[in-house]
Amino acid sequence: MSNSAQTSASKRIEALLDENSFVEVGKLISARATDFNMTEQETPADGVVTGYGTIEGNLVYVYSQDTAVLGGSVGEMHAKKISDIYTMAMKMGAPVVGLVDCAGLRLQEATDALNGFGQMYLSQTMASGVVPQITAVFGTCGGGMAVSAAITDFTFMEEKKGKLFVNSPNTLDSNYTAKCDTASAKFQSEDAGLVDYVGDEASIMEQIRALVSILPANNEDDMSYDECTDDLNRVCEGLEACAGDTALALTLISDNSFFMEMKKMYAPEMVTGFIRLNGTTVGCVANRTEVYSVGEKTASYDGVLTANGCTKAADFVNFCDSFNIPLLTLVNVKGYKADKHSERKIAKAAARLTYAFANATVPKVTVVAGQAYGTAYLTMASKSIGADVVYAWPNASIGMMDGTAAAKIMYAGEIAASDNASALIAQKAAAYNEKQSSAVSAARRGYVDDIIEAADTRKRVIAAFEMLFTKREGRPDKKHGTV
Repeated sequence: MSNSAQTSASKRIEALLDENSFVEVGKLISARATDFNMTEQETPADGVVTGYGTIEGNLVYVYSQDTAVLGGSVGEMHAKKISDIYTMAMKMGAPVVGLVDCAGLRLQEATDALNGFGQMYLSQTMASGVVPQITAVFGTCGGGMAVSAAITDFTFMEEKKGKLFVNSPNTLDSNYTAKCDTASAKFQSEDAGLVDYVGDEASIMEQIRALVSILPANNEDDMSYDECTDDLNRVCEGLEACAGDTALALTLISDNSFFMEMKKMYAPEMVTGFIRLNGTTVGCVANRTEVYSVGEKTASYDGVLTANGCTKAADFVNFCDSFNIPLLTLVNVKGYKADKHSERKIAKAAARLTYAFANATVPKVTVVAGQAYGTAYLTMASKSIGADVVYAWPNASIGMMDGTAAAKIMYAGEIAASDNASALIAQKAAAYNEKQSSAVSAARRGYVDDIIEAADTRKRVIAAFEMLFTKREGRPDKKHGTV
C-alpha cells in the first residue's frame, strides 16, 4: 500500500474487502501543485487510497479518503485518481465503492481542484446505470462531495461521526447545529432521504458487502444469482395478516427470509428493498400501513401515497430497471395524502413513480394485498401501466373508491330521504363492492390475472418470474423521457 497504509483510509478498505484481495492503484501519486508552499507538504497518495479487490469473490473498485493528508481534501490529482478508478470500473463492468472522509476542495489548488472535481462528476454520470455506485460517509462529506454522494446509487452513513451537507448547518438562516443538525445521519436519512442506511463502521461494511453480493456487477453481465436452498413451494401461513406490514410480508416470502430494506427511515409508508426468490435478486416496492416489532404494533400510517414515498419508490424502480432487476410490487393504497404541504409536490412525485413503473422493461409482478383504489392504485404498477402479471388476495378491494364512500355519493338523494340511512348505505355499499370493488370483479374484467391465497404468494410469484425470465419489451425510439 501507499505511505498511508496504517491510516483509517486503508483500514477501512481492509475491513470492506475480502482478506488480502486489495491491490492499490496509483500509490506513488502525489500533489503536483507548487503554490502556497505546497512543495513543502507531504501528500502521499494525494490523500486518497484507490484500487480494486473482491467482495465475496466479486470484483469491486474502491477509493478511500485519507484525512491524515491535508484533511482528505480533494485536489487535482486526488480527483484524477478517483476518475481513473471509474474508468477502470467501466471497462471491467464492476461496482465502485467510495469511502468518504473529506475536508472539501483543496484551496491551495483552486481551479485545478475544481476542474478535477468536475471530471469526477462526469465519470460518475457516465457510470450511472452502467455499474452500481455506493458511497459510505465516515467523516465529513460537505459541499461538492455531498453532490458526488447524491449522484451514486446508494449512500451509507456512520451514525455519530458522519456529516453530510451542501451548506453547513450553522450557515443556514436562523439555524445552528444544536437547533437542527442538518448534516447529521438522522436528518439525512429521515428528513432528506439521501441516506439508505445508518450505523457504525462495522455494520456499514457488513451492509455494503451484503448489497454488493446481491447486485449485478453491471447492466449487462448479471452475476446476482445464487443457489436457492429454500423450498420453492413453501407455504407462508398467516401471510394475510401482513397486508399492513408489507416489509414483514416480503421477509416471509423471500428465500431464507432475506430482506434488505433501503431508505427504511425515510417515508416509511413506502417500502423499498431487495429480496431473493429462487436465488434471484428481486427489487420490491410496497405500501405500508403499519409496523410490527416482536408482535407489537410500533407505528401506523394512512395507506396513502405521499410525495416523499413516491420519489423514494421512483428512484428505486429506475435503479432496478437500469440493472435488469425484476420488480415485485405489493399494493395496499387508498389514495393520496391530502394536505397543503403535500399538494406542493404530490402530482409531480406521483407522475414520476407512474412513469418509472410504466417505463421499466424488466419483469414486473404485482400483488394486491389490501386496498387498491383510484389512480393511486394505477401508479402502483397496475396492469394498465404495464405490469406483466397481477395477482390479488381474496379479500383485496380494487376499484375507484371504498363502497361506503361511493354509495354516499351515488345515492345521496335516497339516503337523505331514508328513515334508516345507515342500513341503506350498508346495503348499497355491499352491492357496489361486489360489482365494482372486489378482486373477483377486477379479475372478470381482466385487470387481475388470478386470485390467490395469501399463503401461496411465494410459489406463485416465483413461478411468474420464472415465466418472465426471457422477457423482451421494446420502447419507442427516443433519446430519453422527460418526466
